[in-house]
Amino acid sequence: MFWPMLAIALGFLGLAVLGVLAVKVFLEVQRLGRQVEVTTQRIQRAAEELETATTGLARTGRSLP
Repeated sequence: MFWPMLAIALGFLGLAVLGVLAVKVFLEVQRLGRQVEVTTQRIQRAAEELETATTGLARTGRSLP
């Protein structure tokens, strides 16, 4: 009777470990998603600034050194 009970206990323990790891992965994916969002916004701002700078440069009629 000992071995079946041990197998069941280890099975539940394994499921608990998998559950904890799943929660950790979920939280890290959320953090990565937030970082991607922030980086995307920064790239968008930089692209807008570059477009503004090139528009101003085109108006003056000068070329880059």
